[in-house]
Amino acid sequence: MKLALDTTAGIPLTEQLASQIEQLIRTRHLRSGVKLPSIRKMAADQQISRFPVIEAYDMLAARGLIQPRHGSGFYVTGGGGPPCGSTDPRITEEESSHILGQFLQTDDRLRLSSGFVPAAWRDVEGIAQAVRHIARGDTAGLVDYAQPQGDLLLRQQLCRHLAPLGIEASPQQILVTHSASQALDLIVRLMLKPGDTVFVEDPGYFNLFGLLKLHGVQLIGVPRIASGPDLEIAEALLREHHPKLFFINTVFHNPTATNVAPQVAFRLLQLAQQHDFSIVEDDVYADFELVPSQRLATLDQLNRVIYVGGFSKTLSSSLRLGYLAAQDEVIKHLVNVKTLTSMGGARIVESVVAAMLERGTHRKHLERLRRRLAQASADAIARLRQAGWDVYEKPSGGMFVWARVPGVEDASRLVETAHRFGIDLAPGRDYRPNGEATSWVRLNVAAAGELAAAAFFDAAGRLG
Repeated sequence: MKLALDTTAGIPLTEQLASQIEQLIRTRHLRSGVKLPSIRKMAADQQISRFPVIEAYDMLAARGLIQPRHGSGFYVTGGGGPPCGSTDPRITEEESSHILGQFLQTDDRLRLSSGFVPAAWRDVEGIAQAVRHIARGDTAGLVDYAQPQGDLLLRQQLCRHLAPLGIEASPQQILVTHSASQALDLIVRLMLKPGDTVFVEDPGYFNLFGLLKLHGVQLIGVPRIASGPDLEIAEALLREHHPKLFFINTVFHNPTATNVAPQVAFRLLQLAQQHDFSIVEDDVYADFELVPSQRLATLDQLNRVIYVGGFSKTLSSSLRLGYLAAQDEVIKHLVNVKTLTSMGGARIVESVVAAMLERGTHRKHLERLRRRLAQASADAIARLRQAGWDVYEKPSGGMFVWARVPGVEDASRLVETAHRFGIDLAPGRDYRPNGEATSWVRLNVAAAGELAAAAFFDAAGRLG
């Protein structure tokens, strides 16, 4: 095997090894069934330590390109081309730029597509009080690991948190995670393998699309309409494909801000039973809802539904914490995956969130935040309509508006216009599983209240 590693290139040896071996596999220079050199031999041949080899082999196995066989070694699989003959599992440079761009504030540009609540709208004092309270009473929480399944008191609070939604879960059915994103990652690691098929919403959550592609999973997009996934198209797709999972945002869907109607939720569960797939209900925006509406997990009571929630959107993006609720047996396996990949959570974070739930601090903050977002949403819709924009569906709450300018078929034109006003705007294609162009864009209602946004809306409205 001819490899050319360069220790002066500034690129980690792990990445050099993985990319060069992957290229040999994809160009058929290494064919299916070929045994790779052992870790020890590869390290000796390349005159490097074994650790980059171990990590590179792990990366290739995760991409479905090689397969470890216990006691025998690593063998090239049949995954030499793009998985399932259609989708390359690697994240493109454009996708990576969008994912990372959420966190890079390079100047004073307005981030109109941001997925975050402004820092000034957070309950900083409430968080600080909870941190001081925990620091005084639970010094072990400052230095010790959390339990892999999560602090018991927090899981009890989460059960109470889910009760108003009609989800009857015991602490044993709850797994605390670093974030809702980690919850999704654990589900993918446990329940999917390279080449498996899943259904996702189109448009939908771009980070999820990237995660699934990273694992070599085939994505089938189901159009999202005002009442939820388009059932007519979903049923037609189910006649062709056999998904293992269907990922769905039930409430304040990202990016359209729509809710799944009760009759749609009921029919989806019937289809899940009929076609033997499970549903991952990503309900990370649940706390923005004033009056709880129908959830899939409420109808199903965690039989075929895995429910995912989190607090980074409402509480703090720094004190990140998510959770999921599922059947006991599923939780048991997920705990094992979490332990193997991240040991445990941050005990102090779990204690702070538990304290804020128990003392009512979070509830009071949500009451203020919901009112503020509702007003911001109403103002944003009024500004957009005055400027000649279309709103996909008037949101009943949440952070987003999905909007377009009539006559502008590709939202890339809006992105260019926004740039001239000092605004960063993500094109709607970023929210589609396969990146097709669309006229729609996601707008953060809090950012939409800025003066620069109003000027941009007026200018963009004249493009159509």
